[in-house]
Amino acid sequence: MNKGTLYPRLIETRIAEALADTPVVLVAGPRQAGKTTLVRQIAIQGMRYLTLDDELTLLSARNDPVGMIRSLDCAVIDEIQRAPQLLLAIKKSVDEDRRPGRFLLTGSANLMVLPAVADSLAGRMERLTLLPLSQSELYGSRANWIDEAFGGRLLKVSVPVTGEVLVETVIRGGYPEAISRTDPRRRRMWARQYMNAIIERDVRDVASIEKLDQLPRFLRVLAEISGQMCNYTKLGGQVGLDSKTASRYTGVLEQMYLLKRIEVWARNRLKRVVKTPKLQFIDAGLLATLLDCGAAEVQQDRSRFGKILETFVYSELLKHSTAANDDYQLLYYRDLDMLEVDIVIENASGQLIGVEVKSSATVHDGDLRGLKKLASVAGNLFKMGVLLYDGTETMPLGDGLWAAPLSTLWGQ
Repeated sequence: MNKGTLYPRLIETRIAEALADTPVVLVAGPRQAGKTTLVRQIAIQGMRYLTLDDELTLLSARNDPVGMIRSLDCAVIDEIQRAPQLLLAIKKSVDEDRRPGRFLLTGSANLMVLPAVADSLAGRMERLTLLPLSQSELYGSRANWIDEAFGGRLLKVSVPVTGEVLVETVIRGGYPEAISRTDPRRRRMWARQYMNAIIERDVRDVASIEKLDQLPRFLRVLAEISGQMCNYTKLGGQVGLDSKTASRYTGVLEQMYLLKRIEVWARNRLKRVVKTPKLQFIDAGLLATLLDCGAAEVQQDRSRFGKILETFVYSELLKHSTAANDDYQLLYYRDLDMLEVDIVIENASGQLIGVEVKSSATVHDGDLRGLKKLASVAGNLFKMGVLLYDGTETMPLGDGLWAAPLSTLWGQ
């Protein structure tokens, strides 16, 4: 996988569709996920390209947003979160000229959590998410695991990825720059510097944080509880923050697309359910770096691999959801009996697919307890339960439950 390799991005057609009928299109996602490469590739001919990473452009955007936008007919504006005031000027411009495809924006922070931004471009802007590369994109597969599963089908895989190769695949993550580095030590160095750069530079654009020096330590604490429920009092206590500040800092890191808080699935009439969100990182490679867990460490202690593998599966499914035909939500299930399902995918009709992740090559009946409970609680809304494991066979396990190799997530 050479540096500079251009992989087909699954949301490319979605961006083209949006540009054809919507005045403003925002491609949001983490830095270094490939947004700039993609938008420059698909920008309509004659579109001017501006990046707010350029200091002079940023100065102009902050000091005279209306003047800057007035001078543009059609433009790509990169890293819009650095001058959110431009969005009001863009609103004014598109209200006067509603032609589709006028502005193609990218953002490395989730601006939609700012009420003024969400309101100002309602009905005028379509937002799409570009995450780091999925395995489907790396392998050139266009099949969507979630769409297929809701159609009652699991993707087939001719050569399952298992064992040491699976471990290498998972801890490499999906950032193009990390993937281009064949030496794991160099990859970890890149990941550390990437996270430091986001904390030292990008966080300032979206939040005023008094104790910026505590964020790296806080991020490592969050890595330790990846895949678990958030207890902000306990989390904050480990780095000397109160629970309110710990929750706010987690929200800022979520805005930067480093992690995500996942809500619990609950049917309205369901009383016996836990309400606390679960924390999940968005890239398994970054999580592995934060946990100092490489292939050698996994060989010595396989138990350390479980949470990184769950992050990897969550991340792959999240990427599939951004390019899927339907609208899907990724949730989790846990009840007061401590029965849990790692990932619950819900479609717009409320139908569910449960996904359980297992890092070993053997499957036991006990591994299905969470999926069976979810199936009984969800009733006819439950479409399928899939246990993804480090094996080679796709096998039915009765009552809509399946065991399938982890690499069926991308199929090839």
